[in-house]
Amino acid sequence: MTPALIALIVIALLLVVVVAKTVTIVPQAQAKVVERLGRYSRTLSPGLSLLVPFIDRVRATIDLREQVISFPPQPVITSDNLQVGIDTVVYFQVTEPRLATYGIANYIQGMEQLTTTTLRNVVGGLNLEGALTGRDGINSQLREVLDGTTGPWGLRVARVEIKAIDPPPSIRDSMEKQMRADRDKRAIILTAEGARQSAITTAEGQKASAILSAEGKKQAAILEAEAERQSRILRAEGERAALFLQAQGQAKSIETVFQAIHDGKPDQGLLAYQYLQTLPQIAQGDANKMWIVPSEFSKALDGLAKLGGADGDGRSWMDVEPSRNGASRPTAEMDTSGWFESALPRAADQPEAKIELSSIADAAPVVAAPGIPDTTALARAAEQETTGGEVQPRP
Repeated sequence: MTPALIALIVIALLLVVVVAKTVTIVPQAQAKVVERLGRYSRTLSPGLSLLVPFIDRVRATIDLREQVISFPPQPVITSDNLQVGIDTVVYFQVTEPRLATYGIANYIQGMEQLTTTTLRNVVGGLNLEGALTGRDGINSQLREVLDGTTGPWGLRVARVEIKAIDPPPSIRDSMEKQMRADRDKRAIILTAEGARQSAITTAEGQKASAILSAEGKKQAAILEAEAERQSRILRAEGERAALFLQAQGQAKSIETVFQAIHDGKPDQGLLAYQYLQTLPQIAQGDANKMWIVPSEFSKALDGLAKLGGADGDGRSWMDVEPSRNGASRPTAEMDTSGWFESALPRAADQPEAKIELSSIADAAPVVAAPGIPDTTALARAAEQETTGGEVQPRP
């Protein structure tokens, strides 16, 4: 190989190195920090850029995308002296590549330490229950502190999340027991509430049933009392009508007998015969050991003997008296067509049927038992007078 060829090859290699040092390509979402002679020169944006060979150099390549860093569990002591392990996740983004390069040597390590110290300060003021239930508050406080502290580093903290809080095993057992007891308590409360609602519903149903039963008994008692009232009124009307008809019948009988006696013109012999018929009734009865014959008995026998023809005239009181023209006098015929006609008004038109129950209760406080005639109504009916075929009540 000739010296000229070797020189040409060396010159070509130098040109390649110079081109490589001069031309640089920055990918999307990345930035490169360029130093000139050891001093910050500029920040290259995505695309093709040119550098001065052997004078400019790329100090660092910064990823501008949002990054996620998960830190290992950190032991933290709460205000009630319990040690818990807390895992945190930080979402951040580099906004100033120059500050991220020159503001801190390692911003990821610095953020981890800052997160640990801030977490211990925030959780140290809370008890275990507050730490378990107040994650949102812890996240907000961590984000505010980290975002304010990492601002000079060219970082922006988007979110901070607590991934897990691990209490000690003994505390977990106690929490499980407490949770189980709480669930048992709620189950007992719900069971008692259901029993209470069931008892209330049952009581309301029994109350409604009792009200309906009482209402039915009330209506039944009212209807029964009304029926008893109507029955007693009708029974009293029937008894009154029966007594009135019986009185009319007796009056008609007495009137007929009296008229028959007057039409027959009885004499002393008939009276003596009736007297003799009455004597056997005096002797009736087992308690009658002795009975006395009145002194008029002999006179009655004498009169009867005379009427029977014992005095010799041959005339008897049983003979029919001839009429003036020689014929025997016929017996007067009785008219019985009106015997069973009642002059009483209809039951519905009688004044007693129109009396209300309250008026009857006020006027007659003593009520006869069912089946026994009302003596007041009977006495009033007996005292009524009949004039012109109408019943006139006693004033």
